[in-house]
Amino acid sequence: MSGADSTVQEYSRPGQFKEFWSYFSENRGAIVGLCIFVVFIIIALFADFIAPHSATQQYREALLQPPFWQEGGTTQFLLGTDAVGRDMLSRLIHGARYSFFIGMVVVVISAGSGVLIGLIAGFSRGWVDTLIMRLMDILLAFPSLLLALVMVAILGPSLMNAMIAIAIVLQPHYVRLTRAAVLQELPKDYVTSARVVGASKARLMFVTVLPNCLAPIIVQAALSFSTAILDAAALGFLGLGAQPPTPEWGTMLADSREFVLRAWWVVTFPGLAILINVLAINLMGDGLRDALDPKLKRS
Repeated sequence: MSGADSTVQEYSRPGQFKEFWSYFSENRGAIVGLCIFVVFIIIALFADFIAPHSATQQYREALLQPPFWQEGGTTQFLLGTDAVGRDMLSRLIHGARYSFFIGMVVVVISAGSGVLIGLIAGFSRGWVDTLIMRLMDILLAFPSLLLALVMVAILGPSLMNAMIAIAIVLQPHYVRLTRAAVLQELPKDYVTSARVVGASKARLMFVTVLPNCLAPIIVQAALSFSTAILDAAALGFLGLGAQPPTPEWGTMLADSREFVLRAWWVVTFPGLAILINVLAINLMGDGLRDALDPKLKRS
């Protein structure tokens, strides 16, 4: 009997993935977003090999040189140079690495802490639940970017402090989402059966209930990834995120805003990089929602 059960489990996982992919692939925008996101990851991982120049090397003989297709441009600097002669293409490529790093760190911190707090709130109830949720309500009452600005101003302007601030701002969404999912799962029969056989509270939280709450959390993580990139770019633009000469896209925009009228490329390309990546991740998040939400499957 156990052998039959193991055979069923072996075939159920590929079947579940096939079902997930069938729903995900129905969303054409999600497929496009996934392809762009994969390219984004490849560029971030292999930036040192893909970039034609160093991200910080200055070519003083080529200040504000236009892209190669414009008069005065050369193929040495395909997308032109900035105000101090740094290659725009190389800085954009290395900027993808920073954006990917920002998204990963923010999602890990905010999701890890938020899911844990949400589990505690959902299982504890009573005054513990009330205290946690009122604190989350206070955090959600502030505009997210304004709250991040205040935190970075207190901690000091740097990329790491910006990531911590953004993670704290995004944390309440995971807390509320996890708590709601836990409260929906607790009355179900499989949780009652686990309690009857003597499962500990920790096992109930992390082994029994949490795996059944992951679908909305995964969707939220994908959307938080794009929010983290966007907020980090906003903080960098305001001078409170990554500091020069770090090739972070928001910082590149901040360094170039005074040249916007006579060197369009120094602000256009970093802005397009932010737009394309955030849009791609949001499209992919919509596809994940369609594939993982059972209500949407039934409809």
